[in-house]
Amino acid sequence: MVTIPRVVIAAPASGHGKTTVATGLLAAFARRGVPVAPFKVGPDYIDPGYHALAAGRPGRNLDPVMVGEDLIGPLFAHGSQGAELAVIEGVMGLYDGRTGAGETGSTAQVAQLLGAPVLLVVDAAAQGRSVAALVHGFRSFGTVRLAGVILNRVGSERHEQILRDACEEVGTPVLGALRRADAVAAPSRHLGLVPAAERRAEALASVDALATLVAGAIDLDAVAAVARSAPPLHATPWTPEAENPVPGRPTVALAGGPAFSFAYAETAELLSGAGAEVITVDPLRDATLPEGTRALVVGGGFPEVYAAELSANEPLRESVRALAAAGRPITAECAGLLWLCRTLDGAPMCGVLDADAAMTPTLTLGYRDAVALTDSPLAEAGTRVTGHEFHRTAVHPRSGLLLSPAGGAAWAWRGADPEGFASGGVHASYLHLHWAGQRGIASRLVRAAAAG
Repeated sequence: MVTIPRVVIAAPASGHGKTTVATGLLAAFARRGVPVAPFKVGPDYIDPGYHALAAGRPGRNLDPVMVGEDLIGPLFAHGSQGAELAVIEGVMGLYDGRTGAGETGSTAQVAQLLGAPVLLVVDAAAQGRSVAALVHGFRSFGTVRLAGVILNRVGSERHEQILRDACEEVGTPVLGALRRADAVAAPSRHLGLVPAAERRAEALASVDALATLVAGAIDLDAVAAVARSAPPLHATPWTPEAENPVPGRPTVALAGGPAFSFAYAETAELLSGAGAEVITVDPLRDATLPEGTRALVVGGGFPEVYAAELSANEPLRESVRALAAAGRPITAECAGLLWLCRTLDGAPMCGVLDADAAMTPTLTLGYRDAVALTDSPLAEAGTRVTGHEFHRTAVHPRSGLLLSPAGGAAWAWRGADPEGFASGGVHASYLHLHWAGQRGIASRLVRAAAAG
């Protein structure tokens, strides 16, 4: 049973200020000395990076689409161990989930699964008394418990009073109000906010400023009281430990650093739990893979931003090619796929894949129900998974894998051509997976790393 106080930060739609409020709350409570656990609903990688800076512990994702609703409670219990307060930032609007699937994957679904009260962040810049109708509508729709409102982009004391009076009319307390001029901005680009890993010093300063802003504008004691009102959660903490870990501790290199900052915290935990010695390698800094590397895992990120630097690190590119040539397991998602190509926007990359990658103006986004087409160290052919695709790039194959032109595609899903590459020890595609939802992946990969 989990009794940790918890609160969900939601909004009527994207752009109302959820990340500002959630990150600021985490930082403000941490400044008070309260151990806080940060969570993000959905497949987002960037917001958890800022949450981690604010809380001083990994930001984690709660995604019922990717891992199944039965794992939300256990993953929350695992990620909140040792904390005294959990803050869960929602995704999009409160009731927005997977397209065509009702509330599935929505903030509301996660709030219900965790029995967590909800605070609604409302951008009130162009609203007056009408905010009451909006708040009343969100209180009346669905079954989540809307415990209060936090107003954002308030224009003046008079404006704030109008908004507070309106919310009071519908019986919903206002726990804080942030002014329009108080915004603490983080830079954005083609896929949203710039990850904290790419601007650590500036991000730390922004998080510190958010702590000050939120502590002065939001009633932290009232937020804590709302969080304490959450009932006990009947969940056993998830564990990454495999039943039969591989002996020998084979070394698995895990790409990290500014260019490859998209990774779920559970990935490294699962690899370690399956018996691997996990060592992070930064392709912008490290000239070679760790000594004794038996497998390589490369997640997502922004290699297109660092194409010149990645290309200039020729020793590491050669090390990756040698690992692939030896038939060792390499699994790559999205950014990792691009890095394994011959070129990215014309800059030489690792050359493991006989393909070229380039930026495109089109955003590809959404959940995918996929089936593995080819046996690989990641998955057996026929394995069914649900993943997420999110990119503005395209990969143009020449003949397939350099090392084995007979290699097959990685995945297939409805309405799309077969996607990705799977041959020898290499599995590379655009599909992001949350390995906690397919825990056999880590064990399979570590077993392949230990073999031979």
